[in-house]
Amino acid sequence: MSANKEHGFPEVQGGGSLILAWQVKNKHVLVVGGGEVAAGRILNVLNADALVTVISPFSGLNPEVAHRIAQNQVAYIDRVFEPSDLESLPHPSGDAEKTGAPDMVLTAVDDPAASTQIWKLCKKHRIPANIADVPPECDFYFGSVHRDGPLQIMVSTNGKGPRLAASIRKFIAGALPQGVGNAIERVGILRTKLRDVAPKQEEGPKRMRWMIKVSDQYTWDELCGLTEEDMDNLLKFYKGSKVPDLDVLKAMRGGRGPEDVDIFDGSFGFSLGL
Repeated sequence: MSANKEHGFPEVQGGGSLILAWQVKNKHVLVVGGGEVAAGRILNVLNADALVTVISPFSGLNPEVAHRIAQNQVAYIDRVFEPSDLESLPHPSGDAEKTGAPDMVLTAVDDPAASTQIWKLCKKHRIPANIADVPPECDFYFGSVHRDGPLQIMVSTNGKGPRLAASIRKFIAGALPQGVGNAIERVGILRTKLRDVAPKQEEGPKRMRWMIKVSDQYTWDELCGLTEEDMDNLLKFYKGSKVPDLDVLKAMRGGRGPEDVDIFDGSFGFSLGL
């Protein structure tokens, strides 16, 4: 028996990737190439609110990349990549003081030798890079992603089977409840309101426990249907660490107070007057 099994610890399974939600908002991302693969990479990082520079000869742009450029969604340099781009790249904002190395490099060109050169230069400058279709020359991979508002689910095969990852992602997406993205959005709004009600740091554990109760109490459809008024009324039960049935929140709509529906303060529960 291994030491891990003897002590009840999980076995180490090497060969995987560390899957993270990488926050690249306002980070400078350099995309080398302008074809179909580059278009997908550009959309991925724009969706994450990155600031993007595309370097590619105009003749190599596909319609989608050309559209991003025309709409000023990305900065554009009409030429091939140069090694100095990793040291003195103009910032998309136009601020000369921010000229310098990008925070991330994505390459999508049909020249393996050029791609390898860019990868080696990125290693030299310690810039994380993804070289399309060359897994050994990638610091990270783009998985197959399902997106529904704030919900993102990524399936990764660690670069071994992108097509299979897409199939698995579709299977998972098809099994999700309708409106799950909207429900998560409502929960996010409620959490923000809760922080206003209980802003102190020491309230953190209680806030977390109460939000778990809320998430477990209501169905996806019920969470989607919570109005701003419902959420404000729901927060009135936080102090007593209670979560009422949805019928109680509905009864409180229209500005009705606890006394109008015969609700206790939450310390010992609540009841509805008939």
